[in-house]
Order: sequence, then structure tokens, then C-alpha cells
Amino acid sequence: MSLLVAIDRYLRGTGMPPTKFGRLAVNDPRLVGDLRRGRQPGRAVAAKVEAFIGSGRRA
Repeated sequence: MSLLVAIDRYLRGTGMPPTKFGRLAVNDPRLVGDLRRGRQPGRAVAAKVEAFIGSGRRA
């Protein structure tokens, strides 16, 4: 599963706004928008996002 698909599922499941997700996960409120426009995250960013999603943290 791609990182963006996982993020979108998380956002739908939690109701968290994309900017809040980016800020909390990697301190970048533009993360989700940039990913939707084709940005390719590095390994460190992807690992932080996966860890945030895996933590089950909610809004």
C-alpha cells in the first residue's frame, strides 16, 4: 500500500484535517497536499508517517 493511500485511510478514519496530520506526524502542514501533487517522501519522512499512523494517535 502506498504511503498516500495509508494517510488517506487514516484521515478518513479519524476525521483529522490533512494539515494537522502533517504537522503532528512530521512538522510539515503541507505534507499531504504535496504528496497529492506528486512529492516523493524520503525514507525518514515515510518512517515518521508510518510510526505516527501505527501509534493510533487520534485528533
